Amino acid sequence: MTPATAAASTSHAFDRSHTDDLITYLQSSPSPFHAVASAAARLEKAGFRQVEETAAWEGTPGGRYLIRGGALVAWYVPEDATPDTPFRIIGAHTDSPNLRVKPIPDTGSAGWRQVAVEIYGGVPLNTWLDRDLGLSGRLALRDGSTVLVQLDEPLLRVPQLAIHLDRSVNDALTLDRQRHVTPIWGLGKVDEGSLIAYVAASAGLAPEDVAGWDLMVHDVQPPSYLGRDRELLAAPRLDNLLSVHAGTAALAAAALQGGLTSIPVLAAFDHEENGSESDTGAQGPLLGNVLDRSVFARGGSLEDRARALAGTVCLSSDMGHAVHPNYSERHEPGHHPMPNGGPILKVNVNNRYATNAVGRAVFASACERAGVPWQTFVSNNSVPCGTTIGPITAARLGIATVDCGIAALSMHSARELCGADDPFLLASALKAFLES
Repeated sequence: MTPATAAASTSHAFDRSHTDDLITYLQSSPSPFHAVASAAARLEKAGFRQVEETAAWEGTPGGRYLIRGGALVAWYVPEDATPDTPFRIIGAHTDSPNLRVKPIPDTGSAGWRQVAVEIYGGVPLNTWLDRDLGLSGRLALRDGSTVLVQLDEPLLRVPQLAIHLDRSVNDALTLDRQRHVTPIWGLGKVDEGSLIAYVAASAGLAPEDVAGWDLMVHDVQPPSYLGRDRELLAAPRLDNLLSVHAGTAALAAAALQGGLTSIPVLAAFDHEENGSESDTGAQGPLLGNVLDRSVFARGGSLEDRARALAGTVCLSSDMGHAVHPNYSERHEPGHHPMPNGGPILKVNVNNRYATNAVGRAVFASACERAGVPWQTFVSNNSVPCGTTIGPITAARLGIATVDCGIAALSMHSARELCGADDPFLLASALKAFLES
């Protein structure tokens, strides 16, 4: 099936239960730490087992995964895998732009109690105004362990200035990142330690047990189908938990089906939204270490590793832009991806995306085997192009990499919008890729 017929194709089978499960996954994954825990639970049901990085690994067949902070790497070794068997990798990321709690969180002004936050990633700040916000993330305890916390109650809010006090608000809204996006969460004097005490109590902990925290805010409004025919999905963190969910489903399905000639892998990294430079980001050694150890655990040598990587291909799956009906001039005139038109191939000749002609063939073949339509995204020459973990993965590991995703509106907003069919279509294409 070609890009030209993608938008017009309506004959594909759509399993709405996949999108229903995506909604469940999004609600249980308000932070990267929750996202990997929720993905791991799905893999466990498919027979995968967790391994520790500090333990010796076995080279026996089966599914395994490891978790490091907000990152997860999972893989399945087929029965007849050899030390030089190549990998088929799905790359994605678990983090989303948001507001994150500062080390000294308790602040306030003019009789209001507030929470000090930092801006994480490329955030359109206005989308966080006047929303009911909860808190999520992890607490680090003095014994070295961590505890996940998820407070879905409306605790915080970033109030917008009333139009009566800013008559120019509809002409140009300018928000100071330090002064204007500090959430409120009550009235009265600032009480040092009160936020962490509140969060600790929600987890059944004493405040003095908590030595550190990675906490962030999230919109407590649940995901929902949208539109006259409920053909759209409005939800937070579609970028890029939709890809993590699709990759998890594809890996589990491929492992259960069997008959694999490559080793399927899911690499869900953290910190993509701020450059991937961390021990859990795509610029770090995590994925490379896993691939190396998998080869060596099966009795392989450096020669086997080199041969395995030479035959390896990675699909970097991340959200892309659907043509915006109110700003169509911002898009490339000949490339207008649409929701429910199927996955998109992302192309940029300056290597903001890793796709080349050979990669296009890999992607097209996977979509054709899955029986799903596909589209192409290219940026308008006058609009800077974003990037993904694709070029990073290609350069760091020296493996063939292709960038793909699905088309969406309002990327990086507190609440994004995509086609309700596309999550299943993407997962179907990813599964076909893993089985190639």
